Amino acid sequence: MGSFTSLSVLLLFLLLPVIIQHAKPAMSLPLSTNSRWIVDEKGQRVKLACLNWVSHLEPVVAEGLSKQPMDMIAKRIVSMGFNCVRLTWPLFLVTNDSLASLTVRQSFQKFGLLESIAGIQVNNPSIIDVSLIKAYQAVVSSLGENNVMVILDNHISKPGWCCSNFDGNGFFGDQYFNPDTWITGLTRMATIFSGVTNVIGMSLRNELRGPKQNVNDWYRYMQKGAEAVHSANPDVLVILSGLSYDRDLSFIRNRPVNLTFTEKLVFEVHWYGFSDGQAWVTGNPNQVCGRVVKDVMRTSGFLLDQGYPLFVSEFGVDLRGANVNDNRYLNCFVGVAAELDLDWALWTLVGSYYLREGVLGLNEYYGILDWNWCEIRNSSFIERISALQSPFRGPGLSETKLHKVIFHPSTGLCVLRKSLIYPLRLGPCTESEAWSYSPQKTLVVKGTYFCLQADEPGTLAKLGIICSESNSKWEMIADSKMHLSSKLINGTSICLDVDSKNNIVTNRCKCLNKDNKCDPGSQWFKLVDSTRCRSRGKSVLHFDSILDLPGKEFFWNLLGGSI
Repeated sequence: MGSFTSLSVLLLFLLLPVIIQHAKPAMSLPLSTNSRWIVDEKGQRVKLACLNWVSHLEPVVAEGLSKQPMDMIAKRIVSMGFNCVRLTWPLFLVTNDSLASLTVRQSFQKFGLLESIAGIQVNNPSIIDVSLIKAYQAVVSSLGENNVMVILDNHISKPGWCCSNFDGNGFFGDQYFNPDTWITGLTRMATIFSGVTNVIGMSLRNELRGPKQNVNDWYRYMQKGAEAVHSANPDVLVILSGLSYDRDLSFIRNRPVNLTFTEKLVFEVHWYGFSDGQAWVTGNPNQVCGRVVKDVMRTSGFLLDQGYPLFVSEFGVDLRGANVNDNRYLNCFVGVAAELDLDWALWTLVGSYYLREGVLGLNEYYGILDWNWCEIRNSSFIERISALQSPFRGPGLSETKLHKVIFHPSTGLCVLRKSLIYPLRLGPCTESEAWSYSPQKTLVVKGTYFCLQADEPGTLAKLGIICSESNSKWEMIADSKMHLSSKLINGTSICLDVDSKNNIVTNRCKCLNKDNKCDPGSQWFKLVDSTRCRSRGKSVLHFDSILDLPGKEFFWNLLGGSI
């Protein structure tokens, strides 16, 4: 009895989680690039998890300042887990003297926005009688005081809503898009913000488009613009957009950009559900996701393999949650964003606009904040993208050896196991098990002999130590490559799934055919590369020390072969 008790105590001691705390290093600005990664001065990966804050509409003032003090908005951005803002600006702000000379009050009076003036006098009185560029600088400063990085995005030339093919702002040579004036404006903005440490990048132009767009002029002027920005402010990242509403960078594949500087170049791309019309509603989600992702990789994703950072500077959905097209697209996007560990900027912070397309106080349903800029519009959405706000891997992020996490895009959670007596379930990715995916297609908890096994449809997935049978082999199937599928010993194909309590179960695979009414979201998973440590320390499933002990066979028998 005594020896058994001693053994039990020994096993208990060895199984206790080892809590290892990791201090998060302070970011060291300015930023640069290291192959496909954005890094700080110490060479550590910095993942951009940004919000778009609109400041390019007719009043040329950052939206929301009539609703809340800018410091409170900045603090709210941080509290939601974002670390940067893509702050838009119109070219005329620094190239049109009549506009540049206006104060905030005068700009709002011009459009009869008296209620907005009253709101700014209450919430941000210090900017009401300063010039528009000084107000813009004040927003950047407030963000900096709250440790929020800023990307200055030249969104348009003439202030107003963007975009259309014939708005005169689309491409070099359009009515409001003189290339020389544009380069002058970029130079002025780069100079104004030289030495402002939280301004970490400049996006040269948003969504090039229209009948005049062509590759030769893109190289001619974008390279000139890039050189002008770098010459005026060598600290900032220089961010280049593509053609066709920033969806096409395919021409870079065989014709690299020719610049005099290095380690500052980033490319950007936009990806929305509506970019493909209503395809997500009318088509089968597996087939649409597969087709769209293939196209994204062809037109922009290849840049990662060529050694350039790719910044998804706009993505977003209707946060009311009822848009089927957006919802299905988002499942696909989140999976890809996790798998590729992309930098990104959500559209948008904005809850409502002073004036948009002639409408006063327009409610922005893509906005993370509500109409009053007081509350989060959809808190579950914030929870869902939280896993994407931190890097999975990259330079300096080698807390542990490379492994896989099993990521579930429709919840933003990962597969984890609390202890030996609880089933596999979804939980925060910071607490995820570390898995290895073998050439034999087994998923094994690293540091153990436990592999993921399928059981009958409708039952809990389990871990076992006999990993040679077909029900221990897993592969990504369907056009989407997001169904994690196995075959039972009787030949039945099943897929990993999630039940209503977030338990990991196995069910018959769904939505593999052309059915457009079916939603496969619960069965979509991604195997994501990670070098991130678990925030709660070492898993109770890691028996590294026990595996070398005499009598380990007794331990396996005690566990009954599977759990």
